[in-house]
Amino acid sequence: MAEQLQAPHLNPGPYVEAPGHRRRVRSHLRHPLENLCLVLVIIGSFVVWSFCVYELTSAVIDQRSPDPYAVILLAAPVLVYFLRGQLYAQQRLTGVKISPTQYPEAYQMLLDACAHFGLPKVPDAYVVLGNGMINAAASGHGFKRFIFLYSDLFEIGGEARQPDALRFVISHEVGHIAAGHTSYWRVVAISGAQWIPFLGSTLSRSQEYTADNFGYAVVPQGSASAMSTLAAGKYLGRTVDVNAFADRATTEKGFFVWLVNALATHPVLVWRSHALRDRRRPGRLLWRPRASS
Repeated sequence: MAEQLQAPHLNPGPYVEAPGHRRRVRSHLRHPLENLCLVLVIIGSFVVWSFCVYELTSAVIDQRSPDPYAVILLAAPVLVYFLRGQLYAQQRLTGVKISPTQYPEAYQMLLDACAHFGLPKVPDAYVVLGNGMINAAASGHGFKRFIFLYSDLFEIGGEARQPDALRFVISHEVGHIAAGHTSYWRVVAISGAQWIPFLGSTLSRSQEYTADNFGYAVVPQGSASAMSTLAAGKYLGRTVDVNAFADRATTEKGFFVWLVNALATHPVLVWRSHALRDRRRPGRLLWRPRASS
């Protein structure tokens, strides 16, 4: 795999962010309901924290032990800081860092995505052992931002030779960073609402649609192979009829179909594939897509 991921030329030059460029990109690519979901989730978090403060105050007055869940929720700023720091350290100590000399083709994809979105700093990127799992994520700690890709997903750009799919995945994760999803204060602000059914998961799905828009803006031809890989794996993904897969978004119906999507942090794949194919409509958060007229 290392021998196949070679690039004849790298251009890791400095990125100069044009005035207003990043703001315009965010506005254009963000899911139209993401900001509304964010406001509702932050309100929900404040409601939860208010109950936690009330519980702690009552416990002090009544001279009893407070509810441990209330203590944990109020300690969210500290917990989030340490958990993110631990995650970053784990990638640095166990992952293979993508660089100009280690997986240079993937490194160029990272540079291209950052340049496209006007990011002034290139995030660290790591390949971590997947053990059969297909996944990738973006996060941050302090002023650092980083992404990591499970090896089984990263291999689509190597042995499976679908570089556009890998480019889409990398651009999707960089999109999370460019859209502000990895901000420490954002994560803290929404942490309380994770206890409210449907609310936090709906925001998460809107963010995933936003990141998909970022990925599509860089490499639209990579979206289909990325979805087929997520659906059937790094090898069988090449045999998937992605159009037939996306068509099912308008026909699969029922309460439990709705429930599975509503509770999920990521859009169900048939809906997600439909949204990447039909660029006239944003991805649906709660109600299934309609058939194209």
